[in-house]
Formats: sequence, C-alpha cells, structure tokens
Amino acid sequence: MNNARSFICKNARPIDFLRWQYHFENGSKEAVLQALSVYQNEDGGFGHALEPDAWNPNSSPMQTWAATEILREIDYTDKNSAIIKGILRYLASGSSFDGDTWYNCIKTNNDYPHAPWWHTKDEIGEKTYNPSACLAGFIIRFADEHSELYKLACCVAKEACEHISDSPQQQDMHVLACYMRLMQYCQEAGVTDVIDMNALKEKLVQAVNKCITRDVSKWQTSYICKPSQFFNSKDSVFYAGNEDIAKYECEFIKNSQLDRRFVEYTVEME
Repeated sequence: MNNARSFICKNARPIDFLRWQYHFENGSKEAVLQALSVYQNEDGGFGHALEPDAWNPNSSPMQTWAATEILREIDYTDKNSAIIKGILRYLASGSSFDGDTWYNCIKTNNDYPHAPWWHTKDEIGEKTYNPSACLAGFIIRFADEHSELYKLACCVAKEACEHISDSPQQQDMHVLACYMRLMQYCQEAGVTDVIDMNALKEKLVQAVNKCITRDVSKWQTSYICKPSQFFNSKDSVFYAGNEDIAKYECEFIKNSQLDRRFVEYTVEME
C-alpha cells in the first residue's frame, strides 16, 4: 500500500489522486466531482484526456463513458446534479450518434496525441456496443422515463441484447463490461420491461467465464482479461465458478508490485 501511495502521490493526475483518497484515505466525493467537472465541456460531454489514451479536448462518447465510470465508482447518483444533467444533455444532442449506437471513436482524435486504438479512418469508427450499451444503461438509470432520450436508450439496449444473444462467445472484455453495466443500471432503476434481464444475466455469465484468461502464464506479458475486469466483490454474480482465479489475481497484484526504490528510479530516468 505504501509503495502504491508513493507512486500515485508523485505521478497521478489530480483526479486520480483524489480517487485514491476517496477509497483509502476518507477523501470526499465532492473533491472527486470538482476534479471531474474540469473535463466536462459546455455541451455536457467529456474530453480533455479523461480517458488518458486520447488527448482530444472535444466531447466524445468514450470520454463521457469514462466520466460515468468515475461517478459510479464513487456511488454518485444525484439526478439533479449539473454533471449528470450535462451528460444526459450531451447524449440527447445526437452528437457522435449514428442512429443505432454512439461512436466508439471520433475523427477529431486523429488531430491530437492518441493511442493507435483511438485512431479512425472515418467518422464513426468501429461498429460496437462499447460504450453504447453502458451509455444506454446510464440513461435508463438517470433520465426522465417520459423523455425521448429514455425511449432511445431503451431501443439501443434492446438491440444490444439481441446482438449479444447472437454471439456471446465473440464479445471482447470491454464490450462485455458495457453489457454488465447495462444490466446493473437496469437493476438499480427497477426496470423490468426493457430487456429480458434473466436472459442477459445468463448470457453474460457464460460469456464472462469464457473471456477470462485462464492461462496465467500470459498474465505477465500479454494484454489479457482478468476477473477484476468484471467484478471486485464476492457478491458479484460473476464470482461463482471464478473463485480460484480471483484469488490468484489478488496474489498476482501483490507479488508483481515493483520495489519502491526501483519505481522511483524508473520515474526519475523517464
């Protein structure tokens, strides 16, 4: 813990340091929210490298998704707050929406430093329910159920569930995580008539179990899927059947942490 704190204090962005404080040092939600609001644009969407692999200052669905994840992380659910109203306003604007899904990647990413996976040759990028399934769930959780945006989100959610029903084994971990959020948001909203929750849960459990990388020899060197991609509690519906691999990940995290002196030397050299 001390090694991690030392590294974060020296290198983390303010918002990430405040998230650390919230989880481990009795930090406040308000401090996290204030830092998060810096990334929110006038249109209500988020940009400015909130998702740090893309430095585009313009609002995008993916950066806005990153904001919803932080709100969820600190259990912030005030529907009347400016930050949540702003997100809903952005999603209702039609910006970066193709009629079926919100764009996974926007073309203006190309104009700023970005990781190769956030580069796109056209405006809409790859057709995927990452982050659309999650954004639809966020809308269902927080929007007025009589609004046009809410109705749109219900349509997106239904189409997303039809897609995963066709080929759950072909979904990657990021897409599956968005479906998981959709299910959780609908549960929290008490919504039972938008999607078949039992069917979605069954499909997700099956897909998550297939997605987790069981060959732990790949964990040190490859971009793989660990249990924490989907759950961080024994209470999760995805924990059953994954007890051993989850326990292994906890030990893996502890055993793979770098020595504090090595971390500090590496940072100084960079």
